[in-house]
Amino acid sequence: MVQQSAYKQTSLFSIAVTTDHDEKKTKKKQQQVVKNDISCFKRGDLLEVPRTLFTHFGIYLGNNRVAHLIPDILPAFTSDNKALEKMVTNNRLILGVIAKRASVRVDSVEDFAYGAEILVNHMDRVCSRPPFDGEEVARRAEKLWGSMAYSLLWYNCEHYVMYCRYGTNISFQTCQFCKVVRKIVCSKTASLISLLMCCFIMLYLESLSIFGILPTIFIPFTIWMAS
Repeated sequence: MVQQSAYKQTSLFSIAVTTDHDEKKTKKKQQQVVKNDISCFKRGDLLEVPRTLFTHFGIYLGNNRVAHLIPDILPAFTSDNKALEKMVTNNRLILGVIAKRASVRVDSVEDFAYGAEILVNHMDRVCSRPPFDGEEVARRAEKLWGSMAYSLLWYNCEHYVMYCRYGTNISFQTCQFCKVVRKIVCSKTASLISLLMCCFIMLYLESLSIFGILPTIFIPFTIWMAS
């Protein structure tokens, strides 16, 4: 009897835990639906979602469709539309970045958001240019559909949406990254480190010729003047 009572208590506890877990999953799905409610999106809106290291951008086309530029290695090997329509995996994305290949594709809002909260037309606050009419923005986005060259710094998803909505190829993420790199590379500390490294290499290789002395002077001096 004691064993049966303990078994019943364990079963009731398991059912309660399972029910609570299912309720949490349902609430999470409901919150996700509300968070990315497409009824508030208009054709030509600029959508952005935060990723781990960057922000991803797209243009809303209406009917739960988002056009966005994303690195993808697959278009370099096949033209099969069924294969290309599948969501871009992380492996395809990374290889696309390395190979500098990408495509402007159309995905659902859910696939574009990938579980993140979407910001709408946030760039209107920081861009000095007024946006085009929504229909013109969408037309520009659709016109560029297909495979194209990609550059992490010089032509990424932000360049694409900025051109579509404002008519300018600019990426605030790229500008911020370049500022950080410039602060690190073009600093007095970097010039001192480069001087020590050049001296070490010159002495280690016993290269006391003009071809060893000139870089030792020129490289640290250039960094110093740029800092």
